Order: sequence, then structure tokens, then C-alpha cells
Amino acid sequence: MLMNGAQALVKSLKSEGVDILFGYPGGAALTLYDALYDSGIRHILTRHEQGAAHAADGFARATGKVGVCISTSGPGATNLVTGIATAYMDSVPVVFITSQVATGLIGKDSFQEADITGITTPITKHNVLVKKPQDLLKCVKEAFYIARTGRPGPVLVDIPKDIFAAKMDFTYPETVKLKGYKPIFAGEKCKVSLVADALAQAKKPVFFIGGGINIAGVSEEFSRLIEKTGIPVTTSLMGMGGFPSDHRLNLGMLGMHGTYAANQAVTQCDLLIGVGVRFDDRVTGLVSRFAPNATVVHFDIDPAEINKNIKTDIRVVGDLNWSLSQLNSIITNPDISDWQCAVMKWKQERPLTFDEDTREIKPQSVIQEIDQLTDGNAIMVTDTGQHQMWTAQYYTFKKPRTLITSGGLGTMGFGLPAAIGAQLGCPDQLVWAISGDGSIMMNCQEIATAAEHNLPIKTAILNNKGLGMVRQWQRMFYQKRYSGSKHERGTDFAKLAEALGAKGITVKSAQELRPALEEAIKTPGPVFLDIWVSEDEDVLPMVPAGAALDEMIGG
Repeated sequence: MLMNGAQALVKSLKSEGVDILFGYPGGAALTLYDALYDSGIRHILTRHEQGAAHAADGFARATGKVGVCISTSGPGATNLVTGIATAYMDSVPVVFITSQVATGLIGKDSFQEADITGITTPITKHNVLVKKPQDLLKCVKEAFYIARTGRPGPVLVDIPKDIFAAKMDFTYPETVKLKGYKPIFAGEKCKVSLVADALAQAKKPVFFIGGGINIAGVSEEFSRLIEKTGIPVTTSLMGMGGFPSDHRLNLGMLGMHGTYAANQAVTQCDLLIGVGVRFDDRVTGLVSRFAPNATVVHFDIDPAEINKNIKTDIRVVGDLNWSLSQLNSIITNPDISDWQCAVMKWKQERPLTFDEDTREIKPQSVIQEIDQLTDGNAIMVTDTGQHQMWTAQYYTFKKPRTLITSGGLGTMGFGLPAAIGAQLGCPDQLVWAISGDGSIMMNCQEIATAAEHNLPIKTAILNNKGLGMVRQWQRMFYQKRYSGSKHERGTDFAKLAEALGAKGITVKSAQELRPALEEAIKTPGPVFLDIWVSEDEDVLPMVPAGAALDEMIGG
């Protein structure tokens, strides 16, 4: 069947199961947008290309499907860069389709030309500039295959405008064969046996789970492993929801703002089993004193992560669906009753706490109130900063894919557009966006997108009149020299929300908090709560940069 390249691309997207995408049009993309007009694919017009990138990312994280984002050439493509890097750092499968100037104009500094494949090479799993019409369908097929297989990640396909217009027969490839790309699904059984032997001998074992648990969809398999063995569990930020936060063996988050029990358990354990983790610097603290007495085991699908940050004694490379089921089938119950008692004592005696105050709103109490009102069953999407850590600490994540946050890149402005993507991907679930007065302004224009589609997102802005995490570090380590971290003139976020078509509520006292949250949940459509919280509240506990995990402040 003869059609133009844009029509062939749209048909390719439908072949991949795409029924919604996010984007922003422009001159080089007009032929593509004309093909989308009556395609049946729902296009969400965001108010900025970065918003489209984060929305596609949030959709992918919430659903487990491949997100799709499209843009025009030049500035349209470069505006995606932060969103692409965010997805790359957290292994999120998104296909970015950028338009490019015509092939005969490439390399001539043409109007709205940018070398987007060169720009994004370090922050994509794969990218390609389509140079010939006959290569288009093959490149699209490979893009989706690479994005979703192995360790997922973003893939960018850059398509010149003349290829959109070129006539071609539609024959979509059924299979993909890529020289040098062999996603690992099954590894070596003997390595799993070594882990089982190590567990049988261990007296103080701990599991440390990361985002790979959620990505691989192995939460139930992992839970069976823990119920069978009784081994305590700690999580990274990205691993939250992979094992229920309210389970008695869950010690909480590990690392810089982790719990006392989690940090102590890893410091004192004799066997540390990392599952789908990167051993990020925010988790390890001082590397030379991280799990100093432990044999370290690392389960991961990506061999590049093994020994990258922490020296590993036993490595198991392969898909977690394969490796965890193998381990479950051969493991025996270790004798660790004394160790269980010790970690449970730490958990009970040193829980996360904060000073209650009836005069002003404590940010931790906002998260606790939302947790109680939702029974831990909402999808929580955060920006980056203090509010992100308080959400991780005080919300009860019971299910996978219910914390959506920028863990690796730490992107301010991620939360609201990612919540839009999550809500569109999971329309029957309650979605909360948690932000700060700094982060929300990064992509506040997407309030209009949420309002246009009447998306029932509830956004809590923890407004402390400045850049909270920056101020915390300045307070703790820079002698309270608050340089560039104070909003001298505050923003009325309720009025901003109303101006962009959403409902806005201002909350200034502790007595107003619960009724306002209840009103937000009952109100159809998007609601933005401007919640005035304590200005000098710190995220505690905290392990200072360069310190070991057992050198916590306020733990």
C-alpha cells in the first residue's frame, strides 16, 4: 500500500500498540501532524516540549509501556534534552521522534536545524538519523525493540521532513536482528547457586532492592522470597513500592536520607544482596565504609553496572524474572533469628519522626495526611527536593509503580507533566503530584494541559518560600549564608492555577489542611493546593556528603 513517510510512521506506531503520545508541532513536523489528524492516536499537546518529554516518561513509568514523544526540529528537539536525560538515568522506555530539516539542508546551519543525534548520544540508549525513506520503518521497529528490551531506556529517531513526504510501500518488519545487541534474559545458574550457598551460611543478610524490581515486574516473586527466608529489606528511592513499605521486614529507604534501621543494617550486615540497583552515591555514602563487613552480591540485567561503584563478590547477570525465580527454587531458610531481632529493635526504637506543631503546617504532616486519605493506594509523582524525600519517607508505598520520581538526574519540573502522563496512562487511579514552590515553576505552564483535558490530578505544593533543599545545605554546611535560595516575592499558586483553568486552594494553617485535602480529592478535575509549610524544616535523618552511613545527623 503506497503512502507517504508520515503516514507510514503513524501506521508503525499503531503496530507497536501506541494509542496516545505527547508532543508539540512545528514547521518540520507538519506532514507528521497532518497524518496524525485522523489516525485514531490521541495526541496530547503540552505547553512546552520538556513537558511532553516528562509526560511520556511518566506514562511509561506508570504503565510499563513504551512512552512516545514527538517534536519539531531545532529548538523543539533541543527542548527535549532534559526529559531525555531524565529517562536515561532512570532506565525508562521512551521513544522520542524528532523532526529534522530536509536531508539536502542538513549541515548547512539551516533554519531550525540542530544536530539532535549528536547532542543526545550520551543520554540515549540508542539514536539514529533516518537518511533514506527505505530505512524509516526498520529504524522505528528497532527503536521500540531497543527501548523496551534488556535494560530499558530512551531511544531517539530523527526524521528529515522530506522523508515524511516521500512515497513508500508500507511493509513493517516483524522481527529485529541487531548485530552486537543481545539483551540478556538468562544467566549462569551456577552463580545463583553461589548466592544460595552464601545465604545458607550468612548470619546477618540484607536485601537491597532498586528500580529494577519495578521495571522487571518481579515484586510478587521477590515478596515470596522474603516470606520464605525472613531476610530484612531496604530500598533505594527508585525501588520503593517494589516491596510494601508497611511490611514488618521493610527497613525503609537506604542512604543519605534513609532510615536509621536501614543504614545500620547495611553497615553491620555480613551479606548484602543488591537486586536491580546502581549503588548510587546517594545510597553508599563513603564507599570505603559501605557494608564494610559484607560479602556483596549483585543481581542486574546490565553487566556494566557490576563493579561500577561497589566491588562485587558474586555477580548474577540476567533478567530478574529468571534469576529470582531460580533463587526461590533452591534457597533454604537461613538461621537469622538474632539478626531479625536486632534490626527490628532499630526499626522500633529509631523510627522516622518530626516535631509536631499546631501553629504552622509541617511538610511531613502533609504527606502523612495524604497517606491516610488514600490508604497508600495513590500514584505519587514528585518533583525534586525536600518534598521528594519527605514523600519517600512518610508515604506508604504498597504496590509497584506508585512512586514516580526523577531519581538519577534529580530534575526539578518533572513532577507535574509526569503526573499528566501517569494519569492518562492510569485513568482509573488517583494521582497526586507533590512539588515545591521552586520545582512547580519549572513547568507550571502544564497546569493548562491538565485543565484542558480535565485530568483529576491533585497537586500539593509544599510552599516554604524558597529553594528548601538548597537552603538546608546552606544552613547546615555554609553558615546560613542563604545565597540565591529565597523567593523574596512569593507566588500566589492558587491564583496561577485559576488563571490557567484549574481549581486553586490556599492552605495557611494546620487546621485547614485536612479539609483542604479532602476537598481536593472530592473535586472533579485538577486541583492545586498552595500549602504554606514551615520555612526552616530540614529533611532528617541525613548523612552528610563524604560521610559513612553510620554517621547520620538527626537519626
